[in-house]
Amino acid sequence: MYAPERQQEILRLARDGGRVDVLSLAEEFQVTAETIRRDLKALDRAGLVRRVHGGAIPVGRLDFEPDLAERESTAADEKDRIAKAALAELPTEGTVILDAGTTVARLAAAIPLEASLTVVTHSLPIAARLADHPGIQLHLIGGRVRHRTRAAVDAWALRAYGEIRADVLFIAANGFSVEHGLTTPDLAEAAVKRVAVAAARRVVLLADSAKHGQEHFARFGGLGDVDLLITDSGLSPDDAAAIERGGTEVVRA
Repeated sequence: MYAPERQQEILRLARDGGRVDVLSLAEEFQVTAETIRRDLKALDRAGLVRRVHGGAIPVGRLDFEPDLAERESTAADEKDRIAKAALAELPTEGTVILDAGTTVARLAAAIPLEASLTVVTHSLPIAARLADHPGIQLHLIGGRVRHRTRAAVDAWALRAYGEIRADVLFIAANGFSVEHGLTTPDLAEAAVKRVAVAAARRVVLLADSAKHGQEHFARFGGLGDVDLLITDSGLSPDDAAAIERGGTEVVRA
């Protein structure tokens, strides 16, 4: 089978099944995993699929959402650098909101033991990381917990965020761009992110560069709502400059 024929079949499988993975495709077509990765890269360049950790999804699946384990293992080095850079944005004292997200969770794990902060979060994994921190007064926002992200959503969470004001919000997004703003696959999570933005005096977006240009189903704000974007060096200087022209400072860690 020639490469174009194989790629056409891969595209059909992706559209039929919602996603494809490298190892299964390599076994099915009796080729190496590297060959499949080249096929997916070609389809991605053609705008027919979007590459994700371990495989690809067809373009048009704006509601696709990887599970927590997959997101934690994706761009791990970049997320660690972003979290380290984000430590400089923690106030000496004050109140911080930590949004649900794997990069934000890395920031939570890196908060120094000598820090003295009030932390508000609707993320169960982040709350678990900080529950024993000696210098943190932890407030856990309640609500319906989404299994895919372990985050509280819906009316309880919205009401609680409507009752507070915080110094800094560290927020996550599945996609960000000048054109489409901040997006995530789930409407309920988007609603919580939106009220969290309104509850903070300063908003810091933590997002690896692979999320730049990505667009998902639920929009919860524009880049103009973000004071500072901390990303990795994979974001080009031209893209960073375009974002900064909109009033958002950019740090490429």
